[in-house]
Amino acid sequence: MRAVIQRVTQASCTVDHIITGEIEHGLLIFIGIEETDTEDDMKWMAQKFVNLRIFSDENGLMNKSIQDVGGQILLISQFTLFAQTKKGNRPSFIRAARPDIAIPMYNSMSNYLSELLNKKIELGIFGADMKIDLRNDGPVTIVMNTRDKDNY
Repeated sequence: MRAVIQRVTQASCTVDHIITGEIEHGLLIFIGIEETDTEDDMKWMAQKFVNLRIFSDENGLMNKSIQDVGGQILLISQFTLFAQTKKGNRPSFIRAARPDIAIPMYNSMSNYLSELLNKKIELGIFGADMKIDLRNDGPVTIVMNTRDKDNY
């Protein structure tokens, strides 16, 4: 499982001119799911999301988590995080999970994050042509991969 986490002052997802998810202060999380990802991977990453201390405290230092600041999450499925570009110029997405595996994992991530934060998680639409608008705060952008847990 791979994720790109962005601290934002606002973010929204639009599909066919309809807003499917929208947040103010919080995290925009793009998540890619691999065939071999497990529920343990999902829970590990979700815990990281809610506990990352990347929001500023009263001294301007990144010491607060999304829980501490009462922030929101917009969760977007993004299979292109598993793009392989080693051969040729056209990316291969062979490592990205098929929808029958990825959709339940994406839904589980949303539900688990909702439980951890005790609030609704805003979403995109899996597999749709989504338009994402955001105002990156900082900018703060973090990339995570469950296959490399020792570095996170």
